[in-house]
Formats: sequence, structure tokens, C-alpha cells
Amino acid sequence: MILVLLVSNSYGQSLTSSASVVKRPGETVTVSCTVSGFSMGSYYMHWIRQKPGRGLEWIGRIDTGTGTVFSQSLQGQFSITKDTNKNMLYLEVKSLKAEDTAVYYCARDAH
Repeated sequence: MILVLLVSNSYGQSLTSSASVVKRPGETVTVSCTVSGFSMGSYYMHWIRQKPGRGLEWIGRIDTGTGTVFSQSLQGQFSITKDTNKNMLYLEVKSLKAEDTAVYYCARDAH
């Protein structure tokens, strides 16, 4: 299983995802995203993925505190946390399946 993560950057603000990883089915992986140029405490932060040959799929988000909301079809497999002091956002994917192979993106609300 391959999880590929990319970097996005705009207007001096950046979201940098962790490096690509390979895991076996059934394992758990935690993906990280380093934030710079803005405070996560002021924005909802999202995780999105794109499976090979498919469109974007919203996984879930964490609000300005610690509240999370997930796509109904993905509830239970994912958890989102953050460390605002370290400017880090995390996505934990449990019980990996072959279908979880994707590019995983972190994103910030526009406002």
C-alpha cells in the first residue's frame, strides 16, 4: 500500500505533508501536515484524498478547537488531531485497506 503526500504553497502560507509511506493492510498510519504562515487556531483544517484515477474525496475536518466531523462513509477509520503549538495537523488512518492507497492532502478553509 502506498500513501503519497504532496506539498501546497500560496501567498507565503504553506501546508507541507509528510513523506510517502508504504504500509501493509491492517496497519495504522499517521500522516502529518506542517502549517506555516497562519494560525490553525483561526481556521477549520481539512483532510482530502485522491485515489488513483478518481476525483477528490473529503475525509473530514477539525474545527478551531478539537471538534471533528467526518464523511459519513469514512467514519470510524480516521481520526484528526492537531498541535497548534507545533503548527502540526495529523490524520490517523486505522485498519488500512488497499482502497486507502491515495494522495492525501491537508487543506485550510478559505476564511
